[in-house]
Amino acid sequence: MASCLLTSFPAVCCFPKQPQQLNHISNRSKFNRFNVFHATQSHCEDVATKNISNSGQEVEIVRRSANYHPSIWDYDFFQSLTSDYLDNESYKERGSKLMGEVRKLLDNVVDPLEKLELVDNLQRLGLSYQFNDEIKRILKNISAEFSIVGWKKDNLYAKALAFRLLRQHGYNVKQDVFSSFLDEVGNFKASLSMDCKGLLNLYEASYLLVEDERILENARDFAAKHLKEYLKKQKNDEWWNDLDLVERLSFARNSLMVNFLWSLEMIFGPQFEQGRRSQTKGFFFINIIDDIYDVYGTLDELELFTEAVERWDINAIQGLPNYIKLCFHALYNSVNEIASHTLKEQHIDVIPFLKKMWTNLCKAYLLEAKWFYSGYIPTLQEYMDNGWISGSCPTMLAYSYLATGPITKEGLQNIEEYHPNLVYWSCVILRLANDLGTSSNELKRGDVPKSIQCYMHESGVSEEEAREHIRKLIDETWKKMNRDIITKSPPFSEMFIEAALNVARMSQFLYRNGDGHGIEEGDTEDRVLSLFVHPIAK
Repeated sequence: MASCLLTSFPAVCCFPKQPQQLNHISNRSKFNRFNVFHATQSHCEDVATKNISNSGQEVEIVRRSANYHPSIWDYDFFQSLTSDYLDNESYKERGSKLMGEVRKLLDNVVDPLEKLELVDNLQRLGLSYQFNDEIKRILKNISAEFSIVGWKKDNLYAKALAFRLLRQHGYNVKQDVFSSFLDEVGNFKASLSMDCKGLLNLYEASYLLVEDERILENARDFAAKHLKEYLKKQKNDEWWNDLDLVERLSFARNSLMVNFLWSLEMIFGPQFEQGRRSQTKGFFFINIIDDIYDVYGTLDELELFTEAVERWDINAIQGLPNYIKLCFHALYNSVNEIASHTLKEQHIDVIPFLKKMWTNLCKAYLLEAKWFYSGYIPTLQEYMDNGWISGSCPTMLAYSYLATGPITKEGLQNIEEYHPNLVYWSCVILRLANDLGTSSNELKRGDVPKSIQCYMHESGVSEEEAREHIRKLIDETWKKMNRDIITKSPPFSEMFIEAALNVARMSQFLYRNGDGHGIEEGDTEDRVLSLFVHPIAK
C-alpha cells in the first residue's frame, strides 16, 4: 500500500503549469479561482532582488516570499518504505476470501436497515469501492422503498441513515421524510433528545442539506444541542474513573454505589441531578479520608494532612507522602470545581465554607486517632462531643445545602457554626446508628472505641445493655428533632430540611442489620437493585 501511494510522489512534486495556462483555466472558471488565490498572497513578505535590464542598468525588483515552514517529512525515508502485503499471496487469498464473504452478506441480508448499516460500515472503512455494484443495487432498492409513506416511521436512526446514504449517492430524497419527527409547531419532538444514536445520524444527515431546507437546518441545531448535553453528561459520569483514587489508594473502600445511594436518599428530586453528582463526589472523599485516618495513616502523617487541609494551600503538601499528596490534590480540585460552579450560578464564594467543614471533619478524625494511639477511652459525652462531627454528617449536609439551594450567607453561617439543632440532632442519630451497626467490625480492624464501648467502660454495663441505651438515645433525639421542626422553623429550604431528616432515616436503615455501608451484601444490595435495576411492576 505504502509503495503504491509513493509512486504518485513525482507527479505531486512536478512544477505547476505556466502562468498563461493557469490564467486560461481561471478565465473559464465561474469563481475565477486563480485570482482568488492571488488575493490571499497579500500577506506574504516582499524580497528584493537585482536584475540587469535590457539597457544594461541594474534594476531592483521586489518579489514576494511566502516564508513557508519547511517540510517535516524526509522524502528519502518515504521512498525507502516497503510493504509486506503487496507480493504476499496468502494475504491476497485472504483478502479475496473476505471480499467474497462480504458480497454474500450484501446479497443475503434481508432487512433494509441491516443493508444500510453494511454500506455505511464499508464506506467508513474505505472499502466501498470494492463493492460498487452491490451498493448501487442496494441503494436503488432502498430509494424505491424510502419514498413510501410510513417507511421506518418512528425510527429516527434508520430514517437519518437512509437519507444520508441516499443523498451521498446522488438521490434527490426530500427533507419531508423527517416530518413525522416534528411536533405541532414544527420543532423536533423533545422525546427524541434521549435517542443518542438517532441524533448522531440526524446530525450527520443534516450536512447534506441544500438551500432553503429549513427542516434540516433545525435538525442540525436540535441534534447538536442534545449531543453536546450528552457528551457533558458522559464527562461528568466518568469522574470516578478519571480520579482512579481507589486503584491508586488500595487501602481505601470502593463504595461509589453506596455513596450515590446516600446521595439519592437524601435529595431524590429529578431537579437535583447536578447536586447529587456533587454530593456523591463529596461523600466519596469522606470515605477515602476516613480510611486514611482510621486505617492507613500514621499519627504524624495525619497531623500533617490535617494541617494541609486547614491551610488549604496546594503548596502545603510538599514533603508529604505521595498518597496524601494524591488525596489532598484531588479533594482540593473537587472543592474548587464545586465552588466555581456555585459562584457562576449563585454568585456566592463557598470555598471558605467548604474549607471550614473539611477542616472540622479532619480535626475530629485526628482527635479519634490520638485517642486510639494513646489507648484513651473517652466518656460517652466526650465521645459524642466529637463523634457527631466525626460521623461526617455536618460535611454531608454541607454538600446537601449547596445541592438544594437557594444558598444564602445566613444559611452558610448557620451550618458552618452548627447553630441549627436540626443539623446537630440529625448528626447525632447518624453517629449512634453507625456505631450500633459498625462498632464490632471496626474494633476488629483496630479503631477507637465507639459510643457502645465508651458507655460500657463508663458505666460497667454489658454490651447488650449499652446497645439498648444507645437505641433509647436515638429515640429521644428523634423527639427533639421533630419538636424543633414544628416549633422553631429552621432558616432553610424545605428540601434541605428534608435532606437532614433523610440522613437520620437513611442511617437507621443502612445500619439496622450491621455495616450496610462497608458490607453491601444484604439490605444495601436489595435496596440498590430495587431502585435502579428491578422495575416497579412486572
